[in-house]
Amino acid sequence: MSHDKRILMVLTSQATMGESNRPTGVWFEELSTPYYHFIDAGFEVVLASPKGGLVPVDPHSREETTPSVVRFASDERAMSLLENSLLLAEIVSAPYAAIFLPGGHGTMFDLPEDFALAHLIEAFWREGKVVAAVCHGPAGLLGASDEAGKSILDGPRISAFSNEEEDAAGLTEAMPFLLESRIRELGGLYEGAPKFEPYAVKDGRLVTGQNPMSSELVAQLTIQAIAESV
Repeated sequence: MSHDKRILMVLTSQATMGESNRPTGVWFEELSTPYYHFIDAGFEVVLASPKGGLVPVDPHSREETTPSVVRFASDERAMSLLENSLLLAEIVSAPYAAIFLPGGHGTMFDLPEDFALAHLIEAFWREGKVVAAVCHGPAGLLGASDEAGKSILDGPRISAFSNEEEDAAGLTEAMPFLLESRIRELGGLYEGAPKFEPYAVKDGRLVTGQNPMSSELVAQLTIQAIAESV
């Protein structure tokens, strides 16, 4: 399969919120909805994570009954990919048209400091490929710079889980930082909708979405961005 029909999805390996015992992980629907948008559009999807192997899924998100979650949970191939994710440090950008980062609060703890991820995103960016993320997924973009050494988030229009939404979720104090605030600090032009409303933005090859309700929009815009970049 040609590189323009492969998408790499990078998931968190973080199962708890920092040093607390509060469980977290990837938010299931933010994985499953884009996954099937890509699969149904004819893409091959590969899953990777910082630690490789079994990816933790936020237990609250397992309770959802959205069609994509139900479909994923009963899909042996999809679940096998989730249980046997590739080791992020061993991934190279060449086979892929895009990199996509689903959210879940786990991403806030391991992805921002992952040098392998930062270098991989920089490679995608340098090679003219699509970089996409939804909800807390943009936390994984924080460490990536362009060829001039400037953050890839400095200048573009970007959406992500808002400070207002974090507060509404009651998790502001549990987070190591606030994602919206950090994006603004890096020079990103943050934009979004009222809390928990769908919102996504495509600024060239950078595609981002605000919250779990935005995962379908982000997937659609990612496919559009890939078509435009080929």
